[in-house]
Amino acid sequence: MQIFKYMETYDFEQVVLCQDKNSGLKAIIAIHDTTLGPALGGARMWTYASEDEAIEDALRLARGMTYKNAAAGLNLGGGKTVIIGDPKTDKNEEMFRAFGRYIESLNGRYITAEDVGTTEADMDLIHLETDYVTGVSAEFGSSGNPSPVTAYGIYVGMKAAAKEAFGSDSLEGKTIAVQGVGNVAYTLCEHLYEEGAKLVVTDINEEAVQRAVDAFGATAVGIDEIYSQEVDIFAPCALGAVINDDTIPQLKCKVIAGSANNQLKEDRHGDQIHEMGIIYAPDYVINSGGVINVADELVGYNRERALKRVAGIYDTIGEIFKISKRDNIPTYKAADRLAEERIESVRRSRGQFLKQEKSILSKKTIE
Repeated sequence: MQIFKYMETYDFEQVVLCQDKNSGLKAIIAIHDTTLGPALGGARMWTYASEDEAIEDALRLARGMTYKNAAAGLNLGGGKTVIIGDPKTDKNEEMFRAFGRYIESLNGRYITAEDVGTTEADMDLIHLETDYVTGVSAEFGSSGNPSPVTAYGIYVGMKAAAKEAFGSDSLEGKTIAVQGVGNVAYTLCEHLYEEGAKLVVTDINEEAVQRAVDAFGATAVGIDEIYSQEVDIFAPCALGAVINDDTIPQLKCKVIAGSANNQLKEDRHGDQIHEMGIIYAPDYVINSGGVINVADELVGYNRERALKRVAGIYDTIGEIFKISKRDNIPTYKAADRLAEERIESVRRSRGQFLKQEKSILSKKTIE
């Protein structure tokens, strides 16, 4: 791929290629934007088909983190790492320590975290070489299992979407279809059940489905049947790209709000559901509770403070709906606009400050 052309198109700051022959480390650190602060984004380990594919994934994910962190109100920019290799067979201590040294060499421009294919134990190894890492063991100040906090963010974001769609944020009596009942979604179901919602669930894991049926009196349906259920809210909490040409005609809901990443297969699908009058809570905003939670580790983790910030997802989702109405655009575009306006505001303010500072220095030189 033409890396510099891609970087110029999407205004990337830096891409670092990291290798360590002894450990087998091959990694790409992509730093998209640090206007709001140092770039925060996880380290993903995956068996990429090619180096180009790995680089492209790092760049795509880093840019996504810029928007996610900005929309979440964090004073952090966006970055991401991908490590090329099989997380089941290729890991070793020296690999992550070498990676930690590369992070340390960036002097705080990039902070890493756990992601697909990496674990808390891997973060502990990185921590041996640098403090610029989150998601470490509790003894080092970790925020612990992020699933409950992420689920809480989905819950409050869903309530904000319900208020937009139904005039009230109460979920009592609402029928909610939950696609996937893993760790985050199960905790979400607990919140919904406690508020009196009726649940319809599906998952490829039959045991997970039965667990939800037993605990919450949920109705179980087949994997492909979840889209056509007569429900108030559809919560995609498993795979991405589930809002697509095949599923949209089946939807019988007023709201889409769930934890899955990249729910829209293409942008045009966001346009389509907007035209249908379906209220969509943009995925990278509503599922930002996890990154808000780990970001709190950077100032000495305080769970009460972190949960208070996660609760702010309710207001952020509400602001996105206001922008959507103001500019007559779909909510996925409104979320991007919210992030871009915040970044541009800080960038402009910083530029004015530097201009004033330069003017003062010039006057002193003349005097």
